[in-house]
Parts: sequence; C-alpha cells; structure tokens
Amino acid sequence: MKIERYGRIKEVIPLPPLTEIQVESFKKALQADVPPSKRENVGLQAAFKETFPIEEGEKGRGLVLDFLEYRIGEPPFDQDECREKDLTYQAPLYARLQLIHRDTGLIKEDEVFLGDLPLMTEDGSFIVNGADRVIVSQIHRSPGVYFTPDQTRPGRYVASVIPLPKRGPWIDLEFEQSGIVVMKVNKKKFPLALLLRVLGYTPEGLVRELGQYGELLPGLLEAQYRGTKVLEMSPDEALLKLFTELRPGDPPKRDKAVAYLHSLLSDPRRYDLGEAGRYKTQQKLGITLSGRMLIRFENGEFKDEGLLPVLRYLFALQAGEPGFEADDIDHLGNRRIRTVGELLADQFRVGLSRLARGVRERMLLGSPESATPAKLVNNRPLVAAIREFFGRSQLSQFKDQTNPLSELRHKRRISALGPGGLTRERAGFDVRDVHRTHYGRICPIETPEGANIGLISSLASYGRINDLGFILTPYRKVENGRVTDQVEYMSATEEDRYVIAQANTPLTPEGYFDTQQVVARKKGEPMVVRPEEVEYMDVSPKQIFSVNTNLIPFLEHDDANRALMGSNMQAQAVPLLRAQSPVVMTGIEERVVRDSLTSIYAEADGVVEYVDSTRIVLRGDDRALYEYPLRRFVRSNQGTALDQRPRVSKGQRVRKGELLADGPAAEEGMLALGQNVLVAIMPFDGYNYEDAIVISEDLLRRDFYTSVHIERYEIEARDTKLGPERITRDIPNLSEAALRDLDEDGVVRIGAEVKAGDILVGRTSFKGETEPTPEERLLRSIFGEKARDVKDTSLRVPPGEGGIVVRTLRLRRGDPGVELKPGVREVVRVYVAQKRKLQVGDKLANRHGNKGVVAKILPPEDMPHLPDGTPVDIVLNPLGVPSRMNLGQILETHLGLAGYELGLKFITPVFDGISEEEIKALLGQAFDKKWELRTKTGFGIDNREREVLARAAKLGLVDGEKSLVEQLRQVFQQGKSVLYDGRTGEPIEAPIVVGLMYIMKLYHMVEDKMHARSTGPYSLITQQPLGGKAQFGGQRFGEMEVWALEAYGAAHTLQEILTIKSDDIEGRNAAYEAVVKGEDVPEASVPESFRVLVKELQSLGLNVETYDENGKHLDIFEGLASKR
Repeated sequence: MKIERYGRIKEVIPLPPLTEIQVESFKKALQADVPPSKRENVGLQAAFKETFPIEEGEKGRGLVLDFLEYRIGEPPFDQDECREKDLTYQAPLYARLQLIHRDTGLIKEDEVFLGDLPLMTEDGSFIVNGADRVIVSQIHRSPGVYFTPDQTRPGRYVASVIPLPKRGPWIDLEFEQSGIVVMKVNKKKFPLALLLRVLGYTPEGLVRELGQYGELLPGLLEAQYRGTKVLEMSPDEALLKLFTELRPGDPPKRDKAVAYLHSLLSDPRRYDLGEAGRYKTQQKLGITLSGRMLIRFENGEFKDEGLLPVLRYLFALQAGEPGFEADDIDHLGNRRIRTVGELLADQFRVGLSRLARGVRERMLLGSPESATPAKLVNNRPLVAAIREFFGRSQLSQFKDQTNPLSELRHKRRISALGPGGLTRERAGFDVRDVHRTHYGRICPIETPEGANIGLISSLASYGRINDLGFILTPYRKVENGRVTDQVEYMSATEEDRYVIAQANTPLTPEGYFDTQQVVARKKGEPMVVRPEEVEYMDVSPKQIFSVNTNLIPFLEHDDANRALMGSNMQAQAVPLLRAQSPVVMTGIEERVVRDSLTSIYAEADGVVEYVDSTRIVLRGDDRALYEYPLRRFVRSNQGTALDQRPRVSKGQRVRKGELLADGPAAEEGMLALGQNVLVAIMPFDGYNYEDAIVISEDLLRRDFYTSVHIERYEIEARDTKLGPERITRDIPNLSEAALRDLDEDGVVRIGAEVKAGDILVGRTSFKGETEPTPEERLLRSIFGEKARDVKDTSLRVPPGEGGIVVRTLRLRRGDPGVELKPGVREVVRVYVAQKRKLQVGDKLANRHGNKGVVAKILPPEDMPHLPDGTPVDIVLNPLGVPSRMNLGQILETHLGLAGYELGLKFITPVFDGISEEEIKALLGQAFDKKWELRTKTGFGIDNREREVLARAAKLGLVDGEKSLVEQLRQVFQQGKSVLYDGRTGEPIEAPIVVGLMYIMKLYHMVEDKMHARSTGPYSLITQQPLGGKAQFGGQRFGEMEVWALEAYGAAHTLQEILTIKSDDIEGRNAAYEAVVKGEDVPEASVPESFRVLVKELQSLGLNVETYDENGKHLDIFEGLASKR
C-alpha cells in the first residue's frame, strides 16, 4: 500500500537508539570488553578501587589485600535455556587479588571467584530465575549545594550540602532567630563558628573574607558555646567541644575527636558528593574542589575547601546581592538520573564492603603465614547483595511484555520512587508537576493515573543521559539568523543561558527565518525576538514527547488528560493474530519495532536460501550462512503470545537491515497494535451509552481482534514425610475417559483440547496413616502388604480456563543445569494456548484516550450501512467526544476515510502533520473517484438521500442552492456520509461521521475477570470466604452494603448473608446438605466472627455470657473444646 508523507520540518538527526539508556549504562558499568589496564574508574572498577586495599589493623603492619584487576567469564547457559530452566542469565566474575605480608614482605597472588553477575540481554533486560526483568532508572535530587528559602523563618535562607544517598550526612547552614549561624548535622545543632574555628579561621580572617556583609557577620563573631565566645577558643578546644556536641556519651579525647570528624566529613570512603555533586558545587560556587567533599584532611589537619564559599554565597543571597539566587529543586539541572549501571555498581559496592568486613575478621583470626587471597575471601555477602538487588529491589521489575511498545516504554521509564528516593505518601504536588525544564527531556504527557502520577515518567524521545546523570536534549545551532545542521546536546542548566526558537518556525530553503519576528523562549519564558537574536532552535516537535505519545496522530488536537490515557493504553494493547499497521501513522512506528528487537532483520546483503515457519537461512554476499530461528507462540510475562512470522520467500534478495520476519504486533516492520475499522459516530438505541461500544459480528468472522493467550500451569512432585509424590497415569477412582489425553507418564499430550477441571498432570500423594477399617485389616491379613492409600493430587485446569495444550516440559533433579527447590523431585509444566475472539465485556480503545467496553455484538445486516451497502464495523457514541476534547480522533477518522477510499496510508507527525485543508482536498478526491464509479454503474441519487440532504441544508451543513451532487460532495468533505439503519432500511436523519479509526483491544479481557463461587476455601481465623478470583473467593458484603439492606428492612436476606453464606460453620454445612437433598434450609446458628469477638472481650478480662430471647443460658462454645 502506498504511503503518503506529510510534515514540513526536515529531520536533522534521527531518533537516538531507544534502549540506549539501559544498554549503554550497563556496558559502561561493566567495561567487559575493555582491557583491565585501560578501564575508567567507574562502575565495578570504581567499587573495587574504593573497597581495596583491605588492611589489617593499624597502618604499616600486618596483612594487606589489594585488588589488581577483574574479568568476566562466559555465561554457562544461553538466554533461551535460562528462560526454560528458570535460571539466571549470568556470567562468573573473577578478581585478581594480591596479598602482601608487610612484616615479611611476602606477596601472594590469586584469582578469586566472586560469584555470578547477571548480564543484560541485547534488548536491555535481564533474565532472573527464568523471568525477564527490567531495572527502571531512578530520578533523585543531585548531590551538591542548595540554597532554599527557610520554611520556618520567612525571609531567611538555608544552605544544604547533600551527598550521594547513604554516603554521608546532610549538612544544613541556617540562621537562628537571634541571627547566629548554626550548622545542623545528624539532627544535632551547633554554632557554625565552632567548625570554622576547628578549620583554623580567626575573627580577623572571617572579617577579611566576609567584611562586606557587616550586618550578618555578628552571627559568626558573636556566637557563643556554653557561655564562651567560640572564636576565642583554640582550634583544639573547639574540636573537643564539637565532639562533645556530636557524641555526647563519649569521653572527649583529641585523637578520637579527629578520627570522628574525619569519618563524618572528610573520609572519601564515608563521605562522597559524587562526580555530579562535585561538578554542581564547583559550578554554583565558582571554586575548584580537589576531592568529592568540602573539607580535606591531610597530615592530621582539617583544611577547608568549600565551607567558606558556601557561607559566602548564603550571606550574599541573604543580603539580596544581585546575581545570587535561590535554587529551584525541581529544575532538571538539580535532579539527576541513576541508570542501571550506577544502581548495580552501588549495590555491588555494598556487597564488597560486607565482603571486606569478613576479610578483616579472617585476617585477625587466622595465622598470617597460611593466609592466601582465596582463603580470606568469602563471596557470600557479595552474591547475596546482587541477588537482593535483582530479586527484591523496588526498581527491579517484572518486564511488561504485553507488546513491543510496552517493553520499550518499560525500559525508558524514570521513577522517583525506590531506595533513596521519594515515597508516594510524602511526595507533594511540586515534585509531581511538569516543570519547564522537562521540555525535550521528560515527557509532559506520559505518566500513570492514580497514586504514582508525576512520580513515574518517561524519557522524551530525543533525550539522552550524560556521564553525570543529567538529561540532555538536542538543539540546532543558529548563527546570525541562519539555522545550521550542527546539533548540540544541552543539559537544563546550559539551556537556561540561550534564546531558543521552536522547531516549527518557518524557514527559507537556505535556512534563514522566514519572518522578521520569531517566537522563542529563554528560561522557559516565551518571547518574540529578531532572527539574529536566536541562538538555538529545537530539532523536532517530537523531542518534547515520549515514544508512546509520539505515536498519537493529531496529538495537537487532543486534550492532555486524554492524550495521557492514549499513551498509556497503547502499552496495554494485546498483539492480535491478524495485526494491521494504522492507516494514519506518525512516522516512528518502524523505529519502535526495530529498536524493541522483537522482529528479525538481515545482518548482511544476500539471498534467502531457506525459509519455513521455524527458521530462515540467508546466504550472505560474503558467502557466509546466517541462520535465524523464529520464536513461535512463546509465552510472554503477561501471557500474550510472542510470535515471529517470516516476511520473505526463498530466493528473495535482501539488503542489510531489511525485514526478514515480523514479531508480535508488527506488520511489514511497522508497529501494529490494533485494527483499522470502519466506524460510525452516532448513538445506537442506548447500547453505546456511557462509552459502551457496539460492534459487528463480521469483525469476529474476519478474525479481527482475535488474539492468542498462553497460560502456564506447573506442578511439583515432592518428597514428603509420608513418602514421595509420583507423577503417574495410575490415579485412583478415575474413569479411563478422564485419563484419555494423558501419556504413559501421566502428562497431557500436546494438541489435546482441555477445559476446566480436566487433568493436565496426574499426581498421587500418600495419605496420612489412619486406623484401618475391619475390611482393610482383612485384606491386609490376606495379601500381607498393607495396601497403603494414595490420594489424587493431580494438576487440573482451573475454573473458567482451558484451551489447547501447546507444550509440556519436565525438569527432573539431576538434569544438566536444572536447579530445583529443596525437597522437590521434579517439576512438570504445561502450556495451554487459547484463541480469544472479541466478546461482550472486552475493552477497546483508540490512540486518543477514547476507551469503552463492548456492549453488543450485532449481525452485520443490523449495523448501519453506507449507500453502497457496506456495513460499518463499530458504532461509537458522539457524546464521548465534546466534553473530553480529544478531537484528534475525529481528524483521524476523516483522514482514514480518505485512505479507505483512495487505498492510501498516511504519515502525519505530531505538531507537524497534515492540515485540515489537505484532508478536505483528499476527501474531495475520494468523492470524485467514488462518484465516477457510481455513475458508471448507473446509481443516481435516490429519494431517501434527497431527504437527508434537505434536512442537512436546513441545519446549514450544506449549501441548498447547489446541485445535489455538489451537496453530497460537501457532506463527504466534512467526513460524513448518508447512513442507513440496517434493521429498518430507513436513512438516519442527518449525515453521520464515518471513517477508518485505529482501535486496539486492551489486556483487560472479560474472560480473565469473570468469576463465580458457590462453596470454596475459607479464612482460617474468621472462617469467612476468601476474596478475589485467584483465591476462588466470594463477593465481600461489607459494612455499607449491610446498611443498604438494613434500610430496606430485608432482615431474612441479611441474616443469611451474614451467617450461612459467610462464617456460620454448622449453618452453612446444614444448608449445603439441605440444598443437595432438596429440603428447606434450616435456621442459622452462631457465626464464627461472634465467637471471635466474645473471645477477644474475654481476653480483656470481661466475662461475656450469652442468653436466648427467653433468658435461657446458651453455651456458644459447646462441643468446640476439641477444635480450640
């Protein structure tokens, strides 16, 4: 199909690789391909360098363990095998260590195994215990120095020095009510002058440095500590006073005080501003720091590098000096991203420091002569730290694999939650809000609805992350009013210095601005400037939004709230069996599929030598053979099918990078999340009330919206106290019919159709020993061996599920690479696939946030139809449009109609797409083509069409003076059509908007949510039914629902709900029996919750007794002594 491109802005640079944020970060942290001598001091290398050397006791004596280099081995299993056998895709990590015996000068060298390190797959995820996971990047406040207004004392400012999370205390400098400058550290408060005196500052020196702030200086000079003027003490005296203040319980000794202050503020292993913090501090204060802290410690002395500059800035800000301003903590120059590599390296550092503690202990305990690096190092703490990070961290998440877009979006996520981050409850509005610096860095649209709004966001499509963790976005350089193709990436802080024009500013062919006044912005403020004043220009309108949002055509016509829903719902679209790429696209559909790595592309030029449904073989022009195995119906994390279909034929010539096979939700290499369907926007007998949707049965017949879902069922055979469980076909008390689909081992055969309750895997377990009945005793005495009883504990299909068995897998203890839990002999897995057609209750949505539930499926002959007899596929309610202000969907429908009639597809990029005039012109062309066909076949305008046109003329929709054909053309150019009711054959009163709309089926399918219970499991304490489908639970009839029935006086209904349908044990058993026997349901007895309440009151020492209405004493615990 021919694709027409609209969009006037030329693409200066392509989108950066979309998974770069993950892949590059991990690569940099690992430096696996870099020779050890050339490795930069980042990631693992930095963690090793910081932890080693590990010394025993005091300096210059005993053993020292030092680090030389590390290497990463080959992973023992490939990715598919790891997914199959529930293993982690990882590689062994070895470190070359050197042990030096200082007393004898002896040196021993060893390579030590430090454990396995999970590796990133080429698409940017990890495989942990067989499941794909993603490490989400975290956004947090950058370390550095901040000056903010004091919340408690209006008009005053506070300076805060913030180190990396868990790498030192926060320090606050603030003014007391009296004007004294105090320092807060670890919740302790003391005059700042105390620390300045320790650092060697004298009153004269401070006057010399800060003389111009005369009214603020007394805050230092007059400061007193327990009655003594601080600056009159000696540095040693001040040090001891400071130590007493910070550690009130410890005896004040100079060496202890020096050691404590050193470890608190100047020990590089304990205090770290990080590279970003150092950079930010130097930028802010205009100084140079020798290390990553403000105070240096050398030769037993404390030297100040940054404390006085912080104080000087605070004084200048307080005095209102020009050029000094308070910081905006939500500015993206003050927030940085911690990507996978950094998060992993941090966790690695924690593991290494625990390992070092163990090494020190073993150095002290063992004999120095026999010590070797291998004997000293125990890798368990490091292994545990890494496992903890991948398994339990809030940022290590189960990968969203619903479709390729959801994978990509998950990897580009940025979260403010997690360790060292915010919590949902504490985060206010400011943190969640869109900030001007988000422009081109973080998408202002895509964020979840609900508690996480604004805390979880998405990287903008052109956004990149620099070495310091700040988000950069590209701009085109403008020189003397001419826009060049030179592109520069800038951080939010850098961008604030320049005047920047928008990407859609009109330009002449030579690259000069087309107007004498250019709309631009500086520091986020809009302004109108002359062309020569512009310094930079946006690269593309796409750069503002995330990938998901950039997939919404006519985004500029949609309200932000609905665009947010549209962005999020695309990630919930289920891959369909017959995927179609949209007729109305935005132009990045191809990149999304390519970068998600779910489809297969040729690695070289060549000819396809062999192709079938499972593999493609390509003979390259370099004579090499390239073989591509295809994934067929593999289960994703969400149960959708990951399926690859060949798109080439034998003998076909392909170029490097050309498509060989389509992955899930892709068609011809384009993203295909839904279907292009013919939509009429009109009310339909109330069936599409409240966003409900009416669909044609024809969609089901054409297999539109049919998707494949794969469920995985698993059973374990364990060794129990009573004896081993067995996987077997030999199951007691079952007919041959129930076992017909099981093989000789008791595992269901592939291809069997199973429904709820069918056996998937036969398993028997031993029953507990009970007193044998007389019959059993007789049998045992005759046959000698006691016929030990086994019970059927087979794996069955849960209620409401079923399908075709597509795959079975047996993992036995002792098989190569299989690791089973303790006590488990073998695990059997069965994969069951379902083909799900669209049904009433399924959720559909388009890209503009219009979502609804299928309410009725009608035969095509009852659907409204066009004059040529074509029935529409879907009827949507027009009331869903005006109040939601997502008109993009209407324009999409109009353009879709033109595409439908002309056989075209369109690319219309966001904020740079096709204009309304162009759509009108296309519709005009489509009408002419249609009318020509109509006249050829001899169909004129009939009377019913005349009626509709007459009414349309009255409404002012068409010009009644013009000819009928002209009037029809006018109607068509409005994207409307005369429509007939399929049930009556009568025309619908007014012309109706009809056209192609791209609609997706979402992951929320009614089949997964339908649930019913008669009897089932009960909670242990309250004896009430459990809740939720997964527990086979009931519906909770809560406090407010009880009030509703009380209001109606429905006493008997209420009594049975609160007793026999809930926790009255005797009553519910009696009722069940009565129903089975067809008798009347007996009177209810005492509910268990009442007994629990009585016991609770008794435990408080209250004597609670129960009586019936006649005053007769009731024992509600009668006969329950054995149960208690």
